Amino acid sequence: MATGVLHRVSGGLARATSRAQSAGQLVAWSRWGESSVGFTTSTSRHGKDSWFNSLFVRKVDPRKDAHANLLTKNEESNLYKIQFHNVKPECLEAYNQLCEEVLPSIHADKYYPCELVGTWNTWYGEQDQAVHLWRYRGGYPALTEVMNKLKQNKEFAAYRKERGKMLMSRRNQLLLEFSFWNEPVPREGPNIYELRSYQLRPGTMIEWGNYWARAIGYRQHNREAVGGFFSQIGNLYMVHHLWAYKDLQSREDTRSGAWQQEGWDEVVYYTVPLIQHMDSRIMIPTKASPLQ
Repeated sequence: MATGVLHRVSGGLARATSRAQSAGQLVAWSRWGESSVGFTTSTSRHGKDSWFNSLFVRKVDPRKDAHANLLTKNEESNLYKIQFHNVKPECLEAYNQLCEEVLPSIHADKYYPCELVGTWNTWYGEQDQAVHLWRYRGGYPALTEVMNKLKQNKEFAAYRKERGKMLMSRRNQLLLEFSFWNEPVPREGPNIYELRSYQLRPGTMIEWGNYWARAIGYRQHNREAVGGFFSQIGNLYMVHHLWAYKDLQSREDTRSGAWQQEGWDEVVYYTVPLIQHMDSRIMIPTKASPLQ
């Protein structure tokens, strides 16, 4: 398996290099801290524009906008919150029942400008864990409005108090969605979901977005792509990709099929160096989840 992946990735590099050589240029990359410096070879060894002189020139493309604005659907201004709750093993069933009684009512109430996108239990990965994904249409003002209104909700206060007795730990992140991914919408089941989380090297989010804007086209054939997000508050330079499959074998077949498409190997080759750490969770939706 590993040998096959290596051959495919090497083939992607060979094709990329061949295309560069056919244009009369060979592009090399040198890492300086978190930045990438590119230079091209030249047949001329004289003059101030020679390749040797170019080694001592660092060029930084000026950015006139924040990374978030370059990568998101600005016209929609959706903000997402993902919650990870580590539940005491003996309390997981009671925790799920409690969530099923409270969370759908908030989702359905137009008084709160938020939507429950999905709620799951981790099947493979970190055990006895619940994952909730919320969407706030209207961005940070909507999030603030929901928080203030929930403070006055006695039922929600009782829910939080009872929930606290069942948890060992919890953490959350605020996320924005990539412009080139689908917006998560309710779907019928049964499905399993995979949440693939990538901790990127600082300074590489734009590179990641550029490659995946093309890569997502290779992963739409079985409607497996659900949503793609990147963190704004919490663990920074964190990316989450959410996928849906009928079962584990369907997941294996779909992922293997991507390697048969020309260009996928190049995407993998160029994005792997951007990653510091990656994690995969296979999740089962609970009864309250709009994503089934």
